[in-house]
Amino acid sequence: MKKFFSTSLILFVLFMAAAPTAEAQRFSRRNLYNSVGISLNAMNYFGDVTPESDFTSLRLNSTRPSVSVHFTRKFTPRIYGRAALSWGRITGDDSKSADFSEPENEPRFKRNLSFRNDIKELSVQGIVDLFENRRTFMRRPDFTPYAFVGVAVLHHNPKAYYDGNADVPENIPAGWYELQPLGTEGQYSNADGYPEPYKKIQFAIPFGFGVKYKLARYWDLGFEITWRKTFTDYLDDVSTTYADKGDLSNTAAILSDRSADNSRAGNYVIETDANGYKNLAGYGRKGDQRGDTSDDDWYITTGFSLNYILTPARRGPKFR
Repeated sequence: MKKFFSTSLILFVLFMAAAPTAEAQRFSRRNLYNSVGISLNAMNYFGDVTPESDFTSLRLNSTRPSVSVHFTRKFTPRIYGRAALSWGRITGDDSKSADFSEPENEPRFKRNLSFRNDIKELSVQGIVDLFENRRTFMRRPDFTPYAFVGVAVLHHNPKAYYDGNADVPENIPAGWYELQPLGTEGQYSNADGYPEPYKKIQFAIPFGFGVKYKLARYWDLGFEITWRKTFTDYLDDVSTTYADKGDLSNTAAILSDRSADNSRAGNYVIETDANGYKNLAGYGRKGDQRGDTSDDDWYITTGFSLNYILTPARRGPKFR
């Protein structure tokens, strides 16, 4: 305990001695400023159509681009507010991210679902700098780590691609299909026991950390990692169990179960249900597990930003 106290005292004294003289300066409105910026990011998601539905499941072949523009306002020596508008794409594919030769991933490979989802997001965040600056923006630190948290509203619309080659009772044309209006897990069926339709507009909590580097008098370069905690399990249109294909439209029935479409499905037992649709044993029948309801979906962006500081307006003295 004595050693701990001595170490703490030394660190406290060193900290106080290293504190800049600007600490004593009064922080005035003249030191407030705004900035605008653009970010280019890599985007990934964590959900049901990945090898594992957690943060360890990041796969580079599922990484997609994201871009955002933002406006930032400095309020105190450490605290900023930021509003951002962003667009990005997430994607997942069982046949590419899982492998039949991996016992832990073989069930996802058999399931053979895939999707893409373009997400448009509007967020408001609070930012806290590790190093404060009580002086003007021109005398800001060269290197500043920071953390942030906020709230976001997003619009998403999961889609799946159908190649038109499956052996089904009534085939549909090849192309991309919006999944939410189809109710692939029975959301629009009149039968009991199915989930309610999910909403395309959702809320999320963005949070993360970053660093910014002073490039020039008016320019900063930033690097940032942002996680989004969402409140939906349907960014990938997968959450609960398979519906009875007789309770779905033909298009929904085809896109709800792709297990028999896999190019290597011949290695497994293929069945035909009462409605004439093919599936692998253990998949595609009402009540078979399709997703995992225990966790909502997340998405993450990692990238660089370029920020331009807007010159603060200078107010001269008033003369009478």
